[in-house]
Amino acid sequence: MLASHGFQAIGTTSAGIAFSKGQPDSEGSVSRAEMLDCIKTIAHSVAVPVSADLEAGYGENSDQVSETISLAINAGIVGGNIEDFTGNAALPLFDVSMAVERIRAARKAADDKGIPFTLTARTDCYLVGVDNPFTESVRRANLYREAGADCLFIPGAAEPEIVAQLVKEIDGPISVVMGLKGKTFTVTQLEDLGVRRVSIGGSLARATFALIRKAALEIMQQGTFKYANDQIPDAELCAFFSSVQKADSDAQY
Repeated sequence: MLASHGFQAIGTTSAGIAFSKGQPDSEGSVSRAEMLDCIKTIAHSVAVPVSADLEAGYGENSDQVSETISLAINAGIVGGNIEDFTGNAALPLFDVSMAVERIRAARKAADDKGIPFTLTARTDCYLVGVDNPFTESVRRANLYREAGADCLFIPGAAEPEIVAQLVKEIDGPISVVMGLKGKTFTVTQLEDLGVRRVSIGGSLARATFALIRKAALEIMQQGTFKYANDQIPDAELCAFFSSVQKADSDAQY
């Protein structure tokens, strides 16, 4: 549906995939094999390029990250992000030297496949509350860029002046996340700030579950069904998915 509305590329969301399986959005709740299976289904269902949320690479060391990139490319993606979040509250970010090696390994694994691949390196300095997150984000992002990242993703930077300064200080294209509650920007505003990539994370999935919860409460507490006023008609959805199936069939033969 996203591809049909004109998006030139789409990205998977590890959170959305986890929620669809009834799992929390946390490291290890969905195995690498399960995640790659879902990613493959998504990549093969659209004609536009797909970038995958590969979390922390499904392993600590660079060899595991390298293997994850190779397997993900085999699944059909042409881009992916690797983050430096460990999932360990005591040490929330990988040591910077180790984090750099992980990005370098991801770059080599992608290059070895011989296809154009957009590697996005994500640093979670703002999300985990490190001291002076701006300085640490800039330091890590520039090191990741030197290690081969095409794009640098800094989720959690929410003020326009901070985003603009990150764009200025980081030597590479910047990605930010939208779709969180609270202050947000338009695409035009982000372009004006110099942002080159926008992620919406798991916000579409969370909004979908919010609708389900709202509908459940309305039915149980009020006995009404107003939630259905904005639904897509059955015939329209059937026509849409029939056209998708036909496009898939034509592409195969």
